Amino acid sequence: MSHIMSKQTDNIFAAPVNKLGDFQFDQQVAEVFPDMIKRSVPGYSNIITAIGMLTKRFAQDDSNLYDLGCSLGAATIEMRRNVSRSNCKIIAVDNSSAMIERCQLHINAFKSNTEVEVVCGDIQQIDITNASVVILNFTLQFIDPQDRQTLISNIYRGLKPGGILLVSEKLRFENETAQQLLTDLHHDFKRANGYSELEISQKRTALENVMLTDTLDIHRQRFENAGFGTSELWFQCFNFSSMIAIKT
Repeated sequence: MSHIMSKQTDNIFAAPVNKLGDFQFDQQVAEVFPDMIKRSVPGYSNIITAIGMLTKRFAQDDSNLYDLGCSLGAATIEMRRNVSRSNCKIIAVDNSSAMIERCQLHINAFKSNTEVEVVCGDIQQIDITNASVVILNFTLQFIDPQDRQTLISNIYRGLKPGGILLVSEKLRFENETAQQLLTDLHHDFKRANGYSELEISQKRTALENVMLTDTLDIHRQRFENAGFGTSELWFQCFNFSSMIAIKT
């Protein structure tokens, strides 16, 4: 188990890369992902903890819980720890086989009566049914912007009344001064966690074509368009945020 949960240091962008392609959730990233997230995403551990709290509050008997874009399963495991209702099933989905392979090992390492189905697949093709909790934890930003409304609407239709959707995202800001300040503060956060200027620059370049961010207003409009009666920003640290939407 110690081998399964061991954490390697993220030094993927520590040396100059001659041809910097788009960022991919491949074997190399999967190996260092816990360290990368901890040092790159402010407030990540708080969001994971809150996912557990929301699961305890909103999970319903005889329902499905979805972790869409589950990566190594941190949110899935926290959901599983906090399910207090009977006959719940968690469905964890990611399109990276390297992530899914490790996710399954992590799930296997923790015993629970709650069933978890780990699926390697496209979250846009997954049938969301009988759901009480759906998690999109820094996942939507990697979906084509033209497809995001369809995904959110599909989730809404698959949620039971009283069901909840949690969406964590990096935000974009219309105000240029605010955008620059919050970007700079995020880079300061990464420097404080040991990333070099080269690492920050190269990772930003690798992500710019694959992680396309939205404003908070766009997210709110998307929730409203899907039919959610309630949505709210509950967490923000610099340009990283998490929102909840409830199906009434």
